Amino acid sequence: MTHASQDASHLSRRTALAGLVGGTGVALAAGCTSSDRTSAQGVAPRPTASDTGSSVGATPGVMTLFRDPAFNFSGLWALGGAGFGGSEVGEVLTAVNTINKAGLSAQTYVETFKKLGDQLMGAPEGSKPDRQTRRLRALRAAQYYAQALFFVLGSDTPESEEQLYRAGRGAWDKFCELCDPAPVTADIPYGKTPLPVWFFRPDDSGKQRRTVILTNGSDGQNVDMWAYGVSAALERDWNALVYDGPGQGQLLFVDRVVFTPRWERVVTPLVDWLVARSDVDADRIALTGLSMAGNLAPRAAAFEKRIAALVAMPGTLAGLPSGDSQDPHPEQGEDQQHLEQRGRPRAACGRRRDDGEALRALLHPGDARCPRGQGLHGLLHPCQKHRVPDHHERGRPDHDAHPGP
Repeated sequence: MTHASQDASHLSRRTALAGLVGGTGVALAAGCTSSDRTSAQGVAPRPTASDTGSSVGATPGVMTLFRDPAFNFSGLWALGGAGFGGSEVGEVLTAVNTINKAGLSAQTYVETFKKLGDQLMGAPEGSKPDRQTRRLRALRAAQYYAQALFFVLGSDTPESEEQLYRAGRGAWDKFCELCDPAPVTADIPYGKTPLPVWFFRPDDSGKQRRTVILTNGSDGQNVDMWAYGVSAALERDWNALVYDGPGQGQLLFVDRVVFTPRWERVVTPLVDWLVARSDVDADRIALTGLSMAGNLAPRAAAFEKRIAALVAMPGTLAGLPSGDSQDPHPEQGEDQQHLEQRGRPRAACGRRRDDGEALRALLHPGDARCPRGQGLHGLLHPCQKHRVPDHHERGRPDHDAHPGP
């Protein structure tokens, strides 16, 4: 995913990956207005406690909640969920004001949104909310926990990452439990670790329907898929399948299973499970990929012939920059080795302000504080070293037998 500004001085892991897969977030954020979506060329000043509502450094037509574009994009993402019940405008803006008043940082961002999630999952004072109220409170809580989770590695308590994930997952599961009908849940075999899935249906009549498989990106949570497509699919009489793949959700934070570039090995078991159901039209299964999955989903569709339609949002137009052209200039008298040693720990946790070094650190497996870097290293390096087969190669008889470089 990307943030609203092209200012690269505030890279986080999500914004670094955006350079690989394009500008989904710009299109999302631009929905706030009909103005020009072209990014500003200036560099935003460093944030201060009072910096809220300013247009400095922001993309024209995009609301500025925080002066740091990475935080601003995440805040806009939360705000956008209001259209699907995934947040409330008042709650998000109250959180924004609280964070700016305290001084914008990963710590204040994490604390504020976690507290909001905790409040929503607790029992309201002096009332007994009905089923629908509890359902939507859980959905919003899942959103706010996801907001906190995204920046937790840059906070004072990076070790609470799994705890935050479990809180968000608990809120998501409570939301699903209260849906009518509740989604069908299952664990689909995949290697040694099954894939958890949530199969949403407009009703439980058993009617055979078109089905869309929704694939998340690198740092997204299941609640994002509700706003991205589940809600719209149900309104249009489609089924929708949400899942955690390797390097995502439960497989990442709990099972420690990292990304794989061979996403067809992930999608094929999902399709097998779907076509075995009587309420799925096996000839009308679509696959979508959001953010980083804009690369993963086309790869899967190149091999899985039962996919009838594919949507990549966005598709990958270019891979990683080659050479050292993206690296920052070393300080006087500093060689490349010392530059990397100095910058990597902060860069991998979204604290480094240098574009190229942040990306290099993001992919480096050596930083113990940021274990997800190892997963990304394992994903992207094979893609650089080996030819990734394309759609036109599907018909080659030796294709599957010889998938090497």
